[in-house]
Amino acid sequence: MPTTTTVEIEGLYCAACVGRAERVLRAQPGIAGAEVNLAQNTARIGFAGAADLEAADAALKRAGYGLRQAVTRLALDGMSCASCVTRVERALTALPGVQSATANLADTSVTVHHVAGPGMVPAMLAALGKAGYPAEPLTDAGVDRQLAEETTMKRRLLWALVLTVPVFVLEMGGHLIPAFHHWVLHTIGQGPSWTVQAVLTTAVLLGPGRVFLTRGLPSLFRLSPDMNALVAVGTLAAWAYSMVALLVPDVLPANARAVYFEAAAVIVTLILMGRWLEARARGRTGAAIRRLVDLQPDSALVETPEGDVERSAHALRPGDILRLRPGERLAADGVVVSGTSYIDESMITGEPVPVAKAEGAEVTGGTVNGTGALRVQVTRVGADTRLQQIVRMVGEAQAGKLPIQALVDRVTAVFVPVVMGIAVLAVVGWLILGAPVTQALVAGVSVLIVACPCAMGLATPTSILVGTGRAAELGVLFRKGEALQRLSAVTGVAFDKTGTLTEGRPELTDILLADGMAEDHVLSLAAAVEAQSEHPVALAIRRGAEARGAAGTVATDVQAVPGQGVVGTVDGLHVVLGNARIMQANGIDIGALAAGEAELSGRGRTVLFAAIGGRPAALLAVADPVKPGAAPGVAALRAMGLTVAMVSGDAPATARAVAAEIGIGTVVAGVLPEGKVQALAGLGQVAFVGDGINDAPVLAAAEVGLAMGQGTDVAIEAADVILTSGDPRAVATAITLARATLRNIRQNLFWAFAYNAALIPVAAGVFYPAFGLMLSPMLAAGAMALSSVFVLTNALRLRRAGHRIGENA
Repeated sequence: MPTTTTVEIEGLYCAACVGRAERVLRAQPGIAGAEVNLAQNTARIGFAGAADLEAADAALKRAGYGLRQAVTRLALDGMSCASCVTRVERALTALPGVQSATANLADTSVTVHHVAGPGMVPAMLAALGKAGYPAEPLTDAGVDRQLAEETTMKRRLLWALVLTVPVFVLEMGGHLIPAFHHWVLHTIGQGPSWTVQAVLTTAVLLGPGRVFLTRGLPSLFRLSPDMNALVAVGTLAAWAYSMVALLVPDVLPANARAVYFEAAAVIVTLILMGRWLEARARGRTGAAIRRLVDLQPDSALVETPEGDVERSAHALRPGDILRLRPGERLAADGVVVSGTSYIDESMITGEPVPVAKAEGAEVTGGTVNGTGALRVQVTRVGADTRLQQIVRMVGEAQAGKLPIQALVDRVTAVFVPVVMGIAVLAVVGWLILGAPVTQALVAGVSVLIVACPCAMGLATPTSILVGTGRAAELGVLFRKGEALQRLSAVTGVAFDKTGTLTEGRPELTDILLADGMAEDHVLSLAAAVEAQSEHPVALAIRRGAEARGAAGTVATDVQAVPGQGVVGTVDGLHVVLGNARIMQANGIDIGALAAGEAELSGRGRTVLFAAIGGRPAALLAVADPVKPGAAPGVAALRAMGLTVAMVSGDAPATARAVAAEIGIGTVVAGVLPEGKVQALAGLGQVAFVGDGINDAPVLAAAEVGLAMGQGTDVAIEAADVILTSGDPRAVATAITLARATLRNIRQNLFWAFAYNAALIPVAAGVFYPAFGLMLSPMLAAGAMALSSVFVLTNALRLRRAGHRIGENA
């Protein structure tokens, strides 16, 4: 059975690394596909059968990468003897990616060494639960990896700065202040000055800069150079040349005896600064998802026979009764058992208005209670909660690869070798032209440094990461990353009607009374004869009567007439309710109400005549009310230049009436599910929005399928995008975010490609003969770091894109 898993990879530094890691994985037997994400340092691997992560790890290590390893400690419930220890360890080591598991009976814990990945801990908890040992994380073993990476980079940068500043001052200070140069020569001397620079620069290269050598040189020897190789070759070239000038100066021409220790040291320092800034920015790109994860509280107040007990959220089980106090967050999904309150669901749905909750209402973990107190029965916990499903869904979308990334992959596959070739040609070319060795060396090193393809590799995944995270905050869940690109390119949107543009259940909308009749009296009698019916129209009349305060009475001799209506006796009065045929059958003249019936029917209403005591009493109109956000949502789409259509299985007259009410001009009605697919094909490159089981085929067939979050599970599974609020205005939000994300990606790619295209010739010295323009290695390093920081900063602008449902853009 095919399986897919997401794991974390070590050693990724640029887009070339991404392409190489993907090729290595895809070449392995049993691996059907692999997508590597530079922004998250993850790989999503599809196996044709069972997941063989050990083989994938071995293949990656041969290529200079590897799966990141992690250690997790879990607290266990139910472990009481030595045989329990064996069963716990066996359950865990059977999981793909788990290297070892050591259970400790004394403190009822287990320490697991495993491949790092977002799904590993949930899988371990599930396996232990299935084995009969419910577990929860014992400690925060995952001190945030991105924070750890930022801390490591900061420490390396500080060490590099401490060692580099004296080198820079000794060498460059004399160029800036001639008097300082003479002071150094007459006090320290040139030889000792160069020796100090050599020692400090060597410490920089072997200390904080060692990562470039240990990763770059092996990749070069494997004939698969990456960005670390570019930095390693460039800095070693400058260092080696300087050491020759220091130790054996006679092998160089007299005019070429100079050192470039400061170039090597400053290059390492500037690139480490760029990586530190990248690490800081990466830590912010996933902030939206971390905020979602942090929504679930650590504990909850649980009712027990011994009284209320504070219990860890990980220990909650379906069926537990929680006491939710005013202002608290809910720790799990559930159903309200008693109490009334308003729940703020904005973090899940994007809808800013709190929602009223009473007995029987579903509530979602992570949402915030208002001023009332509630008792909630837990229905879903852990990975099954809606919040965790959202986090998992968004994570999968962020790990995906957009079609536009294929261009980047093709370019970066050959980019680094080509750059190294250009660097060699630059050195050889300058030497042929008779330039000094130092000038040729500067040109080659500058090309190597300035061309590092970090920005190219970060351009797409960082924008996806931030864009989908922002979308999740606004109640728009992209289940597939490629849906971003497809949604940004649609030319129109087609809506289903019932449950998508309308509320999905009939309501009493109009009452037209005959002369001398009172509304509450008519509604009371109509509700009485419909009391036993479960027909949607009957339910709508009963709800309408209750909402208007019509007193309930009891009907006798009730008789339903299929296809016509119902008759009965209430308080001695003969009551008839239904269409014109049942009125005619009971000898009731409806002439006075016929005009009103025609007008209401023309507006898409289902109209019933009510007669009391043989006389016409009223017209009752029932309709599926339009959602408040339908008309504004359609108007927003039209303002964006999109065509809007309705494709519905409802009667044409009803569908056209609803479409006219909300501003839709194109209507295809009265079609079966397969007819919806055919209708969509004739509308062009459009997205489809639906919510029902009958919408699943067209949601899957559309360019992009968007499902309402309150829709059926089948519809949600078939869709590419889920609108958790169920508000039609969220469609415009989704498209706005998709367009903003793709625009951001194009900006990043343009910057990354244009930057390299422009600066490589400058670094090689093409413009030096005509304009005296040449890039020094230090400036090249600064420019390379700035390129990556620009791309990441530009992606972070997406955190302000879009707006919550109901707010102005």
